[in-house]
Amino acid sequence: MDLESIIEDYLRGNLNDAELQAFEQMRANDPSVDHKVVAHKAFLDSLKNYADELDLRNKMEALHSQIDVDGMSRKLGPHPSRIVNMWRKNRAAIGVAASFILLTLVMLYSIQQNTQQIGSVELVKRDLAILKNSNNNLIRKINSTTTVTKNLKPANFGGTGFALTTNGYILTNLHVVDGADSVYVQDTQGNQYKVKVDRRDTQYDLAILKIIDESFKLPALPYRLKQNGIGIGEDVYTLGFPKDDAVYAKGYVSSKTGYSGSDSTQYQVSIDVNPGNSGGPLLDQNGNIIGVITAKLNQVDGATFAVKSKYIQEILNMIPNDSLGGQVKFNKKNSLQGLTKTRQAEKMQDFIFMVKVYK
Repeated sequence: MDLESIIEDYLRGNLNDAELQAFEQMRANDPSVDHKVVAHKAFLDSLKNYADELDLRNKMEALHSQIDVDGMSRKLGPHPSRIVNMWRKNRAAIGVAASFILLTLVMLYSIQQNTQQIGSVELVKRDLAILKNSNNNLIRKINSTTTVTKNLKPANFGGTGFALTTNGYILTNLHVVDGADSVYVQDTQGNQYKVKVDRRDTQYDLAILKIIDESFKLPALPYRLKQNGIGIGEDVYTLGFPKDDAVYAKGYVSSKTGYSGSDSTQYQVSIDVNPGNSGGPLLDQNGNIIGVITAKLNQVDGATFAVKSKYIQEILNMIPNDSLGGQVKFNKKNSLQGLTKTRQAEKMQDFIFMVKVYK
């Protein structure tokens, strides 16, 4: 209860400078506190919207109570001349009431549309099913245990992943693979590999996949995870699979916080993404991994969100070192630094994968 009270004082601007600084430091150090702040802000916004709606209803009811509908009906009757007389005597009151009701309907419609546009976050996984009913009851399960194949039937959903190690660990979004019967990844040469979901992190919407084929190997990773932050306005780019070929998209960091402006676990970037980009790497101009594409705002161009790279390191720390085989080697420098964007994208293509999900 004390924490909830402090959060409410924080959101209402009731903390002094020292308290404000201490609390913001606590938010930065404890992601669970940060998420409580985001949830409490959404709760307060909902309460305010509900209070505004009640106030509007009360005003409408008060206005309606001032109109003597029964009395007007008894005096007027069905004769057209009486209706004309009623209109002439009460045109001002009726006009005000009609205008107020019309204005109210327009306001409610506008609020509803803005809520749908601004408040709706779309997870950008790609629907690959050719035939599927609304409840997904007719999706055929894929039970093959083959590790490498080029003849799989069309998957139901898709996303993007990128290599964390040279021995087959791949990172993507949890919402891409959640609930899957089986998952495959496909490289840019068209080779497909069956994977298992090795680690799940619901807090940051991250999942680590492991290619089942123990002989799978990649060359040394050309990039590294950037642990420190990146500034607003810095150029970034991503590679993903909104279609069957890898697609390059560039933009810039527009905010250091994510959805609603208070989620410090994410960046907001001005970059156009489409279904299939979920799980794709977000890189700075030097080829450092700074985040993972996870979602975008509906009907808002260039409002995309990416989980920050330091939370990738947290989920990597969950994997035992003997499982990783010592293959995670993010050096201080990387082989992408100093290259043109074209050359960086070419080298990156060997380390990104289309994620195919079968349900």
